[in-house]
Amino acid sequence: MLATTPESEYGSWVLAGVLLTLVVVYMASKLGGELSKRLNLPPVLGELVGGVIVGVSALHLLVFPETGATAIDSLLMTSLQQLGNLDAEAVSHIFASQSEVISVLAELGVIVLLFEIGLESDLRELGKVGYQAAIVAVVGVAAPFLLGTVGLVMLFGVPVIPAVFAGAALTATSIGITSKVLSELGQLKSTEGQIIVGAAVIDDVLGIIVLAVVASLAKTGEVDLLNVVYLIVSASAFLLGSIFLGKFFNSSFAAIAAKLQTRGALLIPAITFAFVMAFLANVIHLEAILGAFAAGLVLDETDQRKELDQQVMPIADLLVPIFFVTVGAKADLGVLNPAVPENRAGLIIAAFLIFIAIIGKVITGWAVFGKPGINRLAVGVGMIPRGEVGLVFAGIGSASGVLDKPLEAAIIMMVILTTFLAPPLLQLTLKGQATPTVEEAALPLAD
Repeated sequence: MLATTPESEYGSWVLAGVLLTLVVVYMASKLGGELSKRLNLPPVLGELVGGVIVGVSALHLLVFPETGATAIDSLLMTSLQQLGNLDAEAVSHIFASQSEVISVLAELGVIVLLFEIGLESDLRELGKVGYQAAIVAVVGVAAPFLLGTVGLVMLFGVPVIPAVFAGAALTATSIGITSKVLSELGQLKSTEGQIIVGAAVIDDVLGIIVLAVVASLAKTGEVDLLNVVYLIVSASAFLLGSIFLGKFFNSSFAAIAAKLQTRGALLIPAITFAFVMAFLANVIHLEAILGAFAAGLVLDETDQRKELDQQVMPIADLLVPIFFVTVGAKADLGVLNPAVPENRAGLIIAAFLIFIAIIGKVITGWAVFGKPGINRLAVGVGMIPRGEVGLVFAGIGSASGVLDKPLEAAIIMMVILTTFLAPPLLQLTLKGQATPTVEEAALPLAD
């Protein structure tokens, strides 16, 4: 009977797959995070490693279609198939639906994370380092892009368009990973933390513009200047406009929250505002996480910020691990195996890209000026992880047919290693640096 179940009745099995996947995600997250904490490493690193173990590189419990996996590659799906006596078509449908649900939950996780980071940031202090963050972001995009592109063309004879695409992948910075590590280390409100977060946000905007340029270059061989201008104007207008209008919104938000008498009187309006901002950012072709971060910055100015921060934490604890575990699960460490002949050419190029990826971001710390005593190395290291942003570049390049297998593998290796190296390196560079208490964090930072 189950083998001939109509497609509309697969819902219960999709739900079963999602629930089973979430069990795996939370176990991997918690075990990895706890082990990492006991080794005095950032827990987010443990969550990433936990994802690698349950993902495509090891146990094949959590795999995704966008990595090229099919239903038969997932041990969870084969278990459901045997349990329900399902045919191959049914399992493929369930696998696609289940993967989509988990991916959406992961996206919600990073949206909530950036909303939480926005709440924990201080708009006034972020404004003080705004120009510093902008310089760090520009250097962090220009340096690796130019070094990577020119190096690939001159040293490896890579054609210009693929080299430009690989150079563009080097520009990314994962704000989710860096901000999470800073938060765990209690350094989010430090001067270094504010510069890193501000630069990562600007870097994300610049990355979107760079991606639009190289994607149009890959498709048509020429750049759509109107699209680039549109992205620059819309990104600037969105970020500056949301912060400016937020000053007027705060009083309205406080008045609405005060009148509500049911559960979630503070949390629901705040989350709704974050989702509206994320939606608006997405509609104008920016990243949804930028909207969520802007919403957090706006609500950081309200009197109920501390109470709201406490109420958002349980939601973040529930959704954010899904994001980090799925990032780890999608990282295929098989591309690092030199025993596979196809990987060898990629490994040589990867070594070059990894060197440029690290150096190109570390030097950004020395772009900071007028801040005596600043930990420049920490600022540079904080910009290193590429995370999910780098994988997006690799995925688009692969889908467009611009990247050959060695270059695609090299980019993926660069993304994997920078993502996993950054958390312990950031902890090491900040080791011994005073962690601000809650009271100190609330006070204005010294220039």
